[in-house]
Amino acid sequence: MDQILQLLFTGIGIGSVYALVALGFVLIFRATNVVNFAQGEFSMVAAFLMVVFAVDLQWPYWLSFLISLAGMALFGVIFNLGVYYPLRHRTFLPVIIATIGASIFLANSVLAIYGPAPQVLEGWFETPGIQLGPVYLDSQYLLIIAVTIALVILNYWFFEHTMLGKKLQATSQDKEMASLLGISVSSMIMITFIYSAVLGGLAGILVAPILFVSIQMGATIALKAFAATIIGGFGDVTGAIIGGVALGIIETFGAAYVSVPYKDAFAFLVLIAFLVFRPQGIFGERVAEKA
Repeated sequence: MDQILQLLFTGIGIGSVYALVALGFVLIFRATNVVNFAQGEFSMVAAFLMVVFAVDLQWPYWLSFLISLAGMALFGVIFNLGVYYPLRHRTFLPVIIATIGASIFLANSVLAIYGPAPQVLEGWFETPGIQLGPVYLDSQYLLIIAVTIALVILNYWFFEHTMLGKKLQATSQDKEMASLLGISVSSMIMITFIYSAVLGGLAGILVAPILFVSIQMGATIALKAFAATIIGGFGDVTGAIIGGVALGIIETFGAAYVSVPYKDAFAFLVLIAFLVFRPQGIFGERVAEKA
């Protein structure tokens, strides 16, 4: 039982990172009807920004954190204007290909600057963790879980109780109708890209002290987060969060009781099972289309 509780805590921590990135996937998909396959690279870029400011330049950790998130907000603007906006009137396929190209470009750009060697980023707290009975609570995992819970609450409040949140929801549901109601659709999509870039960056910064900062971290997180969105129900915010946490738990228990080298495979085995038996995901609904 002690080991189960320990693994459960670790799984929730890792799953929370997947949930944050999956939330970025869902927000952009609902706003643009396009999957942003560069979402994982947002996490990688933010982690390397933290390395530049906190490690290379030796700036205070909190200042590096704020500047990195501000940089990701700016990055969201650039990504929207450079990748999505020129193709906004095209079908979804060219936009998806553009996001894949942007992902490859970002990964290789960072590789050219920093090289293939992983970088080390210290955690926020000097205290490694606390012992709570039989379970050791790592401080970084506690921070990840706390930030995820806070963002879920903030996300619910923002979308349900603010005018901007309602405008974003209206845009995601029907762009043409939102435009007729006087909502600036392009501005709403811009805000969505900024928010998703910050979410992805926050996930990368939080998980960097655990996984190390590397070129591959973005692709790894993105694949798991994408699987989480499908498991939860593509386009569903609640599904993205629950799917991400569930995936982290499954992966952690699979590594502990089956095989560590094949821990990444468990997520995709679950994904295949959902695609076969419930392709709409946990919270998705079947959509019937006329032939």
